[in-house]
Amino acid sequence: MSKTIIISNRLPIKVQRKEEGLAYETSEGGLATGLGSIYKEGDNVWIGWPGLFFEDEAEEQEVTQSLKSQSMYPVFLTESEIKEFYEGFSNETLWPSFHYFSQYTVYDDVYWEAYQNVNRKFCQAVMEVAAPGDTIWVHDYQLLLLPAYIREAFPESSIGFFQHIPFPSFEVFRMLPWREKLLKGMLGADLIGFHTYDDVRHFLSSVSRIIGMNTTQGLIDNGYRQIMVDAFPMGIDYEKYAQLAASEEMKEKLIPYNEALSGQKVILSIDRLDYSKGIPARLQAFELLLQEYPEFREKVTLFMLVVPSRDQVEKYKQLKETIDELVGRINSSYRTISWNPIQYFYRSFPIEELSALYTVADIALITPMRDGMNLVCKEFVASKLDQKGVLILSEMAGAAKELSDALIINPNDLGQMVQAMREAMTMPEADQQTRMQHMQEILKRYDIHQWVSIFMNRLEYIKIKQLTLATEYLSKEERQALLQSYQKAQQRILFLDYDGTLTGFVQNPKHAFPDEELLRVLDHLTQEPKNRVVVISGRDRHTLEEWLGHLPVDIIAEHGVWMRQQTHDWHMMHHITNDWKTEVRPIMEMHVSRTPGSFIEEKDYSLVWHYRKVDSSLGELRARELSNHLQFMAANINLQVMEGDKVLEVKNVEVNKGLATLRWLELHPHDFLLAIGDDRTDEDMFKIMPDDAYTIKVGSQRSLAKYNLDNHQEVRKLLQDLCEEK
Repeated sequence: MSKTIIISNRLPIKVQRKEEGLAYETSEGGLATGLGSIYKEGDNVWIGWPGLFFEDEAEEQEVTQSLKSQSMYPVFLTESEIKEFYEGFSNETLWPSFHYFSQYTVYDDVYWEAYQNVNRKFCQAVMEVAAPGDTIWVHDYQLLLLPAYIREAFPESSIGFFQHIPFPSFEVFRMLPWREKLLKGMLGADLIGFHTYDDVRHFLSSVSRIIGMNTTQGLIDNGYRQIMVDAFPMGIDYEKYAQLAASEEMKEKLIPYNEALSGQKVILSIDRLDYSKGIPARLQAFELLLQEYPEFREKVTLFMLVVPSRDQVEKYKQLKETIDELVGRINSSYRTISWNPIQYFYRSFPIEELSALYTVADIALITPMRDGMNLVCKEFVASKLDQKGVLILSEMAGAAKELSDALIINPNDLGQMVQAMREAMTMPEADQQTRMQHMQEILKRYDIHQWVSIFMNRLEYIKIKQLTLATEYLSKEERQALLQSYQKAQQRILFLDYDGTLTGFVQNPKHAFPDEELLRVLDHLTQEPKNRVVVISGRDRHTLEEWLGHLPVDIIAEHGVWMRQQTHDWHMMHHITNDWKTEVRPIMEMHVSRTPGSFIEEKDYSLVWHYRKVDSSLGELRARELSNHLQFMAANINLQVMEGDKVLEVKNVEVNKGLATLRWLELHPHDFLLAIGDDRTDEDMFKIMPDDAYTIKVGSQRSLAKYNLDNHQEVRKLLQDLCEEK
């Protein structure tokens, strides 16, 4: 029976070494809570680092056995791996880049090597517990390469990936020397999730512009399967925080807070020590509030909790010193005998203490410079049982997209932050309750359990969708069945693409004329009275007329603009215009001038940019640039951009091989259908075919076709076999 495997850098439990031996401390984090319903069931397991460095193999065995009973499987890291993989590449390279602090990014090949090795180590751990068909969910930026490694080991598994921190814009991400390998690592997944649609958009842009893969409507086509990319804003365990705030124990904890902060408006600030959190700017804004609005002095207290993090690293050490200096200066400037403006704590608080702070606070000041989601603001909202309180939230936090009833501010605008604090302190209770009620309704509906459920459902959905696009090689048995159906039929229609299907690709498209073998096969097929052979191509009608006009074949040219039934005259299938060429042609011509070896082919109602003769890396780069430019234009002038094998074609959106094929099926009775094609334009033809039709994709790429053949030679062999059938 298949199982679900959760993988993250850290396990939801931390192993600690104490005098009496090893101790196990359970995480209170939202992820551990949400995934608890998954990894503790059946044979499911959570893989990750236990948070401690071990030199003793016996200790490792002890930890492995202890964690096994809790449905966990440890990955042990060496001291150098912790330093170079975790503290190094993950937190000195990826973290600053993804949070738009590129000036702090360290580019170190030693770190990169360690990052690859540890991701492989995690993959090895997966291979030790996984089986084909398992569902695997990888989490966060420390394991960006892991999905591809797992895909290589288990090609058929369902693999999800979720990134808990932001994904930067293309202009920032492209600065990483390892950008392409990182993207390809993530693309090993079937479903890639982020907190916000901005992150989705940035990721898709990077995939399109760096790797050159086609991305439409949140789907990435890598040629073999579709990968879904979507936003899944992470929730919290709402009931847990609401119940904690309502508990009798909480009422006891609130007594000393209420006594110490009596008569004060309490502004709450909770963050881990990090430059992305905007703590110094927050302190500066609070100082400005006291300067500009002296009436608030002795009436407001900033309760600032900073959780220690990496404070031995120089830039974090400097940040800590800056915060200490600011707190000291503000307190020394404004405090009185009975009032301290800032209550500053540099330590972590247990969840019960945090709940008490959420409850007692009048205002939560959450102003990161950049944040993936930020669950603190959601925990604050869930804890306000009386619905009194105001949330001031940075627009740079992922939660700002959901919690629009908060006072949304730009964390770089100190004046705006000051005004938000002033507004929060003077806001009528009725307004507070209205805003808080709206936010609580959102958080109740989309809690951590719903987040897990939706992600897993979408992973199941994309896997099913992939299977509908999977093709199998036309086996000996299937070939025999096709030949038998062909033999029994009385009215047959054969739809055959030309380039890549009946003949191979050549450097110059004009040289792809039919050879004697192909002409002989087509002639033989058309001599059979029961057959109707339709050559359906993107080529222009004049070329097809010149090459095949002497044969009694039906021809559909330019993907369905022109049609000719056997030896009759040509006529258009749609009334369309080509006025748009005057806008599109100059753009293509500019790319021809910049791309040696490329050229434009002009058809009656389409323009095609060919780059088969271009250096492969330059060609893909220019094709991606041109595609992005043309798609932007096409949306406004009713055009579509079609990407083929080393070609980019622009044509009217009403024209495709599917509509043309449908017209033929309406005109001609049939009891046997065969359709063969090799590129994306042929998918429209496969899509409209009835279930009993034989549809064949040339090549190994995923397709709506039922079967595939490897190349045009195999297509010809199949057609020759049909010729031999009576």
